[in-house]
Amino acid sequence: MNKVPLTVSGATKLREELEELKSVVRPRIIASIATARAHGDLKENAEYHAARDQQSFAEGRIAEIEGKLSNAQIIDVTKLDANNKVVFGATVEIEAIESGQCVTYQIVGEDEADIKQGRISIGSPIARALIGKEAEDVVTVKAPGGDVDYEILSIKYI
Repeated sequence: MNKVPLTVSGATKLREELEELKSVVRPRIIASIATARAHGDLKENAEYHAARDQQSFAEGRIAEIEGKLSNAQIIDVTKLDANNKVVFGATVEIEAIESGQCVTYQIVGEDEADIKQGRISIGSPIARALIGKEAEDVVTVKAPGGDVDYEILSIKYI
């Protein structure tokens, strides 16, 4: 299976979620199942079925996170020698040439992307256009509403 790029902070968040699921959520669900079993007939016990559904979801999420972490290539952008080029993990400030609107994005893995926090996926059209470029370069992004030109104002490795 291919390695999936992941930033250090993204890996840390996944590990924290995994620890929470294993040490807090799983024991709570097990206790809920035991309590529901004590109520008797399991066929018509909604509390029991709800707890089993929660357990199924939690175990699935644990397996998913463990799989992601085992296939992750964790990249510490602060230690990269990128020669002032846009690379995975870089924080890039760009300006739309037509509108003059400035935005800052960090290029992250698929699982870490959150546009509200300025974190875009490495597979997004903007990120693909920016990779390998330098400050002051102009890139054209193919957007659903037509091509948009951006100038790269700055690149940071934080």
